[in-house]
Amino acid sequence: MKYLVIGAGGTGGSIGAYMTQAGKDVTLIARGEHLKKIQERGLRMETAKKGTYTVYPVKAADMEHYEEQPDIIFVCVKGYSLEETIPFIRRIAGKNTIVIPILNIYGTGGRMQEKLPGLLVTDGCIYIAGEIKEPGTILLLGDIFRIVFGVRDPQDIRPELFETARDLKDSGIEGVLSDNIRRDALQKFAYVSPMAACGLYYHVSAGEVQKTGEPRDTFVKLMKEIDALAVAMGVPFLADIVTTNLQILDALDPEASTSMQRDIYAGKASEIDGLIYEVVRMGESLGVPTPTYRMVADKAHADGLH
Repeated sequence: MKYLVIGAGGTGGSIGAYMTQAGKDVTLIARGEHLKKIQERGLRMETAKKGTYTVYPVKAADMEHYEEQPDIIFVCVKGYSLEETIPFIRRIAGKNTIVIPILNIYGTGGRMQEKLPGLLVTDGCIYIAGEIKEPGTILLLGDIFRIVFGVRDPQDIRPELFETARDLKDSGIEGVLSDNIRRDALQKFAYVSPMAACGLYYHVSAGEVQKTGEPRDTFVKLMKEIDALAVAMGVPFLADIVTTNLQILDALDPEASTSMQRDIYAGKASEIDGLIYEVVRMGESLGVPTPTYRMVADKAHADGLH
């Protein structure tokens, strides 16, 4: 199958590098100096699991110059950049193209489906700790690399989704075709949202939350509030979300942080609305108290973060 990955940061760049190295037909959509370096010398991967190596050549283009028709599109941009991908997807997608968004923001697939009514848009999420270290170089912290995706309506299941899971596995990525993606995507959100909120509130990386103390206690409180929202939404978690996510946290490199934190510290646009403020709104609409999220949101708002 022909794959397209929109976004070549820690998420998309890693997918592109792993799948390219495995011999899959994959193209990265990137821009600027990052795109130039990828085209000139491939992608340099600095990883905890596989060491440092370079994948070359890597197929890469910007949106203006991509002219193929992919079978599968992985959307790996930040939430605030999602809108600009819609016209591009409309232009290059065939009637059987499947779109798999892999964003931090819960419910992205459903929102994209409304804007792409002629295509199948699944939901998805990813477990990875990666970022662009410099143009042409991806830094991966930790050894977790899992993509979970699936259809919201079982009637939409297609053979290509099973093939995608196999191709990811062939590439050294744990690809999971979920039979309840609403729950599984919310479970991922129950990690990344509390981690982003906790990291921002205390201005810390993973190492400080790995220790016994107030940041870790707050991380647990935030997860329990998401757990309560999941029950109210009718998709209660099957696993103990606190235990599961503490295991994920404790396996991370102590220097790891969330992309939302890095964007805010760099003065860039961030996903704070979808990761923090949206949880407060969800609590209000569902009648679920979210006092810890409100504490974080109030401080972020006072600091002028929107």
